[in-house]
Amino acid sequence: MDGLIPGKMQLSGRGVTCVRGGREVFAGLDFEAVAGEAVAVVGRNGSGKTSLLRLIAGLLVPAGGTIILDGGDADMTLPEQCHYLGHRDALKPALSVAENLAFWADFLGGERRDAAESLAIVGLDHAAHLPAAFLSAGQRRRLSLARLLTLRRPIWLLDEPTNALDVAGQEMFGGLMREHLGRGGMIVAATHAPLGIEARELRIGGTA
Repeated sequence: MDGLIPGKMQLSGRGVTCVRGGREVFAGLDFEAVAGEAVAVVGRNGSGKTSLLRLIAGLLVPAGGTIILDGGDADMTLPEQCHYLGHRDALKPALSVAENLAFWADFLGGERRDAAESLAIVGLDHAAHLPAAFLSAGQRRRLSLARLLTLRRPIWLLDEPTNALDVAGQEMFGGLMREHLGRGGMIVAATHAPLGIEARELRIGGTA
């Protein structure tokens, strides 16, 4: 997907309704995002920011409405073209940094970048053989970011992506996001804090 031309790929939701645990989280939501664009999903706790990302990723099923990707790979589903980075880092503590990255590369499949290069970019090349259990919260987050780089997918779905990152880590990730958008990628991020890049705001209502 590296050859995508910004503006050709569009993700859109029409009348999307989310129900979880018998409670309507949001209803009738319309949204869109295009290639080369970042969308910051904002709202109060419990308003459905994470739920929206999970709907796009195919981890939840809408109670109503549609979510469609135009201009992507016609041979792949929408979830297959997304990277979902949630609150939890989804790491296996007993596996090394390199082994965790290899696990996700094998599990997700698709076009790969050299894992060692990805670790170097996020500043974890020195810890490649260290068990993930020994990593700090910030290092665990950096390892999750390395997954975004190792496997090329055009849509990044990010849930509070800068959590646990120090100032240097936030600046590093800002550069990675700008590079991704520059290649024609797309970012939809649920966040309470500034992303560190230019982003269009999508506000979701609801109660905490």
